[in-house]
Amino acid sequence: MPLPSVPPGRRVYAIGDIHGQRGLFDALIAAIEADDASRAPAATTIVLLGDLIDRGPDSAGVLAAARDLAARRDLRILCGNHEEMFLRCFHDLEILRAFLRYGGRETILSYPLDLAAWNAATLEEAQAMMHAAVPAADLDFIRSFEDSVLIGDYCFVHAGIFPGVALEEQSRNDLRWIREPFLSHNGDHGFVVVHGHTITDQPVIRSNRIGI
Repeated sequence: MPLPSVPPGRRVYAIGDIHGQRGLFDALIAAIEADDASRAPAATTIVLLGDLIDRGPDSAGVLAAARDLAARRDLRILCGNHEEMFLRCFHDLEILRAFLRYGGRETILSYPLDLAAWNAATLEEAQAMMHAAVPAADLDFIRSFEDSVLIGDYCFVHAGIFPGVALEEQSRNDLRWIREPFLSHNGDHGFVVVHGHTITDQPVIRSNRIGI
């Protein structure tokens, strides 16, 4: 059986969940640029697997760096569960409450706002401050993120897929949030799924999936 491959003349790099770590993101891009330059010329695509934001100190900076990269490289960006929550929390206070517990506070504080006022704000006031602090361009950028990317024998998604369901019929919730039964499934998906979302100490490389 032939090994999975991308089309001839193509090269693909995938980066897992960045979570607001601008310095690490810059280092990864520099490593990709150096590696790509050292190899034979190819049509190179970089895929960001989602969760660019939350937890780390500079989500706004990561989004800016991704936009800059998209201007000079073939870049595909997947929407992760953290981007989903971020977009929804501007209009849903309960989502905002959960978002702030799972790294969203760091995301908001990466934008220019008054820390003392933020710390003293009610949830409703915090939501209003977010509307004022986060540029519409950043929200539009996140809304442009994709749910899946298929290149050759590889399917790139944020969290995974539901086994036995065709890619075009996968629910957005599973693509962004699933763990089981995807992680323990050993059957053939018809392609190798490349995903992030689930934290591991090392990359997980199996015949049917690669977890970064």
